[in-house]
Order: sequence, then structure tokens, then C-alpha cells
Amino acid sequence: MGTLAGIGLGTNLGNRMEHLRNARAELEALEGVKLVAASNIYETEPVGVPAEYAHMAFLNAVLLFDVELDVEEWSSKVHAIEDKLLRVRTEIRNTPRTIDLDLLFFGDVVMERPHLHLPHPQCRNRRFVCMPLCDVAPDLKLPGEDTRTMQEVLASLPESPVVNTFASQW
Repeated sequence: MGTLAGIGLGTNLGNRMEHLRNARAELEALEGVKLVAASNIYETEPVGVPAEYAHMAFLNAVLLFDVELDVEEWSSKVHAIEDKLLRVRTEIRNTPRTIDLDLLFFGDVVMERPHLHLPHPQCRNRRFVCMPLCDVAPDLKLPGEDTRTMQEVLASLPESPVVNTFASQW
């Protein structure tokens, strides 16, 4: 058995369901990677986006994988999938995107590097991450200082921004 790793998926541009399905298929096709669980898909209000994109709702989900790769190789492969699926990075943060794949956690790794922070520094503060993560791992405790389960973290978050179930089937 490898390392349990969580990926947060988000998209708010074009055919959002197709982007999520394509990302999932690409992740599942990686050698040394096995899908363990998939959350529901949620539609969420954008958070921290420029005003002109505030009307573009996201679809978000979480996938859990058993990963036989090391953390750097996993990160590299995940980001290569973003590139393959035409993720465009701009100097302006939080602009619309076909796909966003965030490494939420990788086993018990705590890491602060310029290109990789684990667990994801905003994971515990985002309802659109915590809700789908609770679908697949409600008792998960992220490594680091916080000893709460994801279910406890979710219960502590404000109701806004709104996160609604969009689909249970991928």
C-alpha cells in the first residue's frame, strides 16, 4: 500500500463536468496511482475572484488516491495533467480556469516549499474543499497543528460562501 493522497478539483470555465471527468480519467491513468474514493460534485460561489468573474460558479470535488510515487513526482504529474487539460496560469490570481488540481494532503507529509505546501494551506478554511473531503474522509485529520477531524473543521466554518450538491455521479 502506498500513501493516501487527496486532490481537490475545481473548474469554472467551459464544460465543467467534462473538465472534471477528464481530470479524473487522467489521474486514474497514472501508473502507481489507484483511486480510493470520489466525492460528490458541488457547485460553489467563487471565492476571491476579480469582480468580473464573480458570476462564474465553480464545480468542485475531491478524489482520494493510493499513491506509490514520492510526493515530488506526484506533484509533477498532477501539474502536468493541468497543463494537458489547458489550464492557463496568468499573473492575475483566481481567474477562470478549465481545471485546477490542488494537492490537499499527501499522507502525513508537512512541507513548505515555493512550489508545494502540504497540507494545502487553505484546505481547512474552504467549505468547497471541506464538504467534498467529508464525503470521502470525514474522520481524516490533516497533518500539522490542527487535531480536528475534517467533519469538525467543516462544522466550524461559516455557511457562506454557499456550496450546493451538483451531482453524485461522475
